[in-house]
Amino acid sequence: MKLYYSPGACSLSPHIALLEAGLPYSLLKVSLPEKKLESGEDFNSVNGKGYVPALLLDDGSLLTEGAAIVQYIADRNPAAGLAPAVGAPERYKLQEWLNYISTEIHKPMGSMFNPAQTAEWKESVKTTLSKRLDWLSAQIEGKQYLMGDKFNVADGYLFTVLNWAGMVKFDLGKWPVIQQYVARVGQRPKVVEALKAEGLLQ
Repeated sequence: MKLYYSPGACSLSPHIALLEAGLPYSLLKVSLPEKKLESGEDFNSVNGKGYVPALLLDDGSLLTEGAAIVQYIADRNPAAGLAPAVGAPERYKLQEWLNYISTEIHKPMGSMFNPAQTAEWKESVKTTLSKRLDWLSAQIEGKQYLMGDKFNVADGYLFTVLNWAGMVKFDLGKWPVIQQYVARVGQRPKVVEALKAEGLLQ
């Protein structure tokens, strides 16, 4: 498999999942501003949506959208325990988490990278995010990970998105439970490996 990624972008989530699952893969770096691969190839010719992540499967088909990709990766190696079994009630809780992260945290946090947004607009986004994180903090309280004591692909996704907070000047200091969670996930050996591979850690 080949993962199209940009360092620190939401493609970090499937990158973590691939490592945690122990699956063979290669990385193809994408310059998002230019929509170019390092080879010079136009990324839009690979993924017409123009953004990462994209996972080229062994059969030559392309899978996009992070929440779908990480479930695919988890199901390629069920023994790694990165997702509950298909059809199990817990699997729908995982999907609930992936959707929540995607729509309620990823989208507003990611939107603050847009240089065209006004300071007033960004403050309104931060107000909305604060309410989301108030709720999230209560859900994580007393747990190692989102669904208990076992890491799953939603944790890799949430870690990726929360890691953007410093870049967009969104202070997580109000939520020590969330800060501790980010630190805990960030210490996992495969997470460290992914961060180093993307040049985000020395």
